[in-house]
Amino acid sequence: MTENTNSTTEEKPVRRPIDTAIRQQRMNAWQPILDPTYVIGALIVFGAIFVATGVTIQNQNSHLVELRQVYDEYNNGDSLCYISKANEGRVCNIEFKVPTKLEPPIMVHYEICNFYQNHRKYVKSRDDLQLRGAGNSSQGQGNCDPLRKLGNVTLNPCGLIANTFFNDIIQLSSFTDSAGRVVVMNESGIAWQSDVEHKFKQPLGFVSEQCTSCDDADCNCDSGAWSCTTPFQDNTTSPPTCTKYFYPDQYPDQGNTQYLFQTYPKIINPIEGVTNQHFIVWMRTAALPNFRKLYGWINTPIEANTTLRFLIEANWEVQSFKGTKALIVSTNGPFGGKNPFLGRIFWIVGIIFLVVAVLFGIKHTFRPRKLGDPRYLRAHVKQE
Repeated sequence: MTENTNSTTEEKPVRRPIDTAIRQQRMNAWQPILDPTYVIGALIVFGAIFVATGVTIQNQNSHLVELRQVYDEYNNGDSLCYISKANEGRVCNIEFKVPTKLEPPIMVHYEICNFYQNHRKYVKSRDDLQLRGAGNSSQGQGNCDPLRKLGNVTLNPCGLIANTFFNDIIQLSSFTDSAGRVVVMNESGIAWQSDVEHKFKQPLGFVSEQCTSCDDADCNCDSGAWSCTTPFQDNTTSPPTCTKYFYPDQYPDQGNTQYLFQTYPKIINPIEGVTNQHFIVWMRTAALPNFRKLYGWINTPIEANTTLRFLIEANWEVQSFKGTKALIVSTNGPFGGKNPFLGRIFWIVGIIFLVVAVLFGIKHTFRPRKLGDPRYLRAHVKQE
């Protein structure tokens, strides 16, 4: 009986890595040896760099000026602008005596303490499609809960961030300095340019026109598609100018929607809507419960002993979360505003490096260790 055997052809491997140094792990490698002399020298160099950087930052920081005034505080009825409920509209005045000459740009911030914009649910409570003008589509609005609707009325924009917008009104009483320059506070250019250009748009279908004069013949209020509003003060110009705006009678689906200019009529006008830069600044949430946000800036030098007067209308309450509100006027440096901590941490780290270098140097001087000394090896002999 003959046994038939089937011969198989050996196939050449097709997934074998290419025979190169990098594929076959034959690359030349360099492994630095931490020689004590090099380590001590590196610690001294880095320590000197850190100390010099810290001293430089602190020196520049010492020349910055920061003026701060708390104007509303939880459970303190003696605060300048104390309010117990939202939209109370209490008006107060804050004065700052300038101790030394302030060079532009001079920043005006509001500071809020104990308000957790970094809470996970708060940060997620927004609809970015809606903010970019997509309208009241259901896509993305699930993140807006619990502030997506008020009864049967849809909020646009929806969400916790948009509907807790800081709506205190801060105005600088403009004046003319000794050099004849008009000192005003600019409220444009305070938001990130990328946010202004890409993340916030009026709803699709919204159209507006601006007339150069309230008496312009081209501004026809009789047309059924357009309606006149009261003259709007444009604060982006210096000095502010008064112009007439026109916009359609209806925002898209306005009968069933509450828009931002209806929620905050004192701050937001119908022409800007969500493109208002104060609103855009607020929508970029803070990482810590105590934070500052830019409200405006002054581009004119202010001489020493000048009195800056701010008029504040308080509408944003802090009693519900036991917080405080403050107004801050400050100058800027290469590393931002006044911050003593930044320079301090640099030179502290630098001093630690130098101290460790000295300790290593003393040890290496009196008890040096020769590299590769077999006395420092532990031999493990297997006992048989």
